[in-house]
Amino acid sequence: MLNIFVCEDNTIQRQTIVQIIQNTVLIEELDMQLVLEAGDPYVLLEKVRASQNTGIYFLDIDLNSDMNGMKLAQQIRLFDPRGFIIFITAHSELSYMTFQYRVEAMDFVLKDNPAEAKVKIRECLLHAMERYTLQTNRTHKVYTAQIGGRKISVDYDDILFFETSGNIHKVILHAKDRQIEFSSTLKELTDRLDDNFVRCHRSFLVNKNNIKEVDVKKRIICFTNGETCQMSTRMMKGL
Repeated sequence: MLNIFVCEDNTIQRQTIVQIIQNTVLIEELDMQLVLEAGDPYVLLEKVRASQNTGIYFLDIDLNSDMNGMKLAQQIRLFDPRGFIIFITAHSELSYMTFQYRVEAMDFVLKDNPAEAKVKIRECLLHAMERYTLQTNRTHKVYTAQIGGRKISVDYDDILFFETSGNIHKVILHAKDRQIEFSSTLKELTDRLDDNFVRCHRSFLVNKNNIKEVDVKKRIICFTNGETCQMSTRMMKGL
């Protein structure tokens, strides 16, 4: 999942940008979430420092602070070298500064044409999603679940286990930071995934790399984030 950050000191303009982003994510069913909207670059930077996901950053250049958008982008790059940076400003003459500061900006959106800005923001979100998916597939093994018209990709490393859902022909993917229900069966998943995923119960398929502890007496598996699942006596030896 991509995290979205907005830094704009003008409240009305910030609300407009946020509304465009939220509408696009909803309509296009993008695997993204708005994490923070702020007028203070230091508040945003502190949030980025604590984040572990790749981000999309919509930054105004003039932030009425001792840290402008360009300097903020430089700091963001220290914590998120793969992030997507988009500058939104009324000062078109400042576009050359993106090269001076070497922040590898994805795009430069002008505020003075609201209709064009709306189109550009949408294009940036779609392009970022496409590039992120390609990058992730090249560097990590990922499982992609289809939910309606939406595709959600999760790194193998982030998957704890799959569980049979109470809804027929559906399973629940338990990741480190979220749960996703989609159409499939544990048998289909067992055939599709690699050897790191092992059946431990007729209702559970676990990622053995994220197991923290196995309680043999209680037949419970504990994972790195504190979640647990059951283990059957019959499948215990194989696990």
